[in-house]
Amino acid sequence: MRLSLPCLSAVGALAFAAGSIVFAGSASAAGVHYAALGDSYSSGTGAGSYDPASGGCNRSANAYPKLWAAAHSTESFKFVACSGATTATIKSGQLGALGGSTTLVSLTAGGNDAGFGTVMQTCVLDSAASCQSAVANAKGYMDKTLPGRLDSLYTAIRSRAPQARVVVLGYPRLYKIVSGCVGLSQAKRTALNGAADALDTSVSKAAGRAGFTFSDVRDEFAGHELCSGQGWLNAVTIPIGSSYHPTALGHAKGYLPAFTGSTKRSLALKRDS
Repeated sequence: MRLSLPCLSAVGALAFAAGSIVFAGSASAAGVHYAALGDSYSSGTGAGSYDPASGGCNRSANAYPKLWAAAHSTESFKFVACSGATTATIKSGQLGALGGSTTLVSLTAGGNDAGFGTVMQTCVLDSAASCQSAVANAKGYMDKTLPGRLDSLYTAIRSRAPQARVVVLGYPRLYKIVSGCVGLSQAKRTALNGAADALDTSVSKAAGRAGFTFSDVRDEFAGHELCSGQGWLNAVTIPIGSSYHPTALGHAKGYLPAFTGSTKRSLALKRDS
């Protein structure tokens, strides 16, 4: 997901706290044809080491799809996740990576539809009341509009990859709620965590309706949010687009083990089916 350039003005005014198990060794995934779809939480925005050929999509060598593929002997790997992607742009621009031979799909989707970047900009620059109002509006979208958009995307994925096991990953809470953390107020941090929970609820329910596997990353990131002192997420950064995204460590120790565990279950189900 992306934050717009006006957030740059907050960098000088605010100081933010900076900031399960890595899958070890190479493992066989013979016969696996893996496609990694989604938004910036899958492309690896914020994790560095971007593929120049990916342009603004910011596909990182440190992103969990690349790490998983590097640890497995897959038959094929297509990495098309893109920063800023919505359910609509994933549907229109990324599903070409899928086909009848695709056996494994990963994705994160929904945050940009719900206006996460705008919400973060409001919470960084404006009052606690404005932040809470923006979060409430986003939650309303997640409850009323996002489910249909996710259903449409998931139906299209199933149509293009009828044999694939699909793992939908969620989003982490951004903050550990503790006193004495500089930057956003306690009220703002609590509101933003509530938004993450609402988003994960909407995504999880849609994945269930589609028969996909939902992988909740909040447990992996617990204790490693901003304000934890051991954060796996970027605070406000330059470039601004990396703000509030997982670091390389967040992908290696947060998203990768969440995906690895869910993938093992999905592939086991495939073998048994």
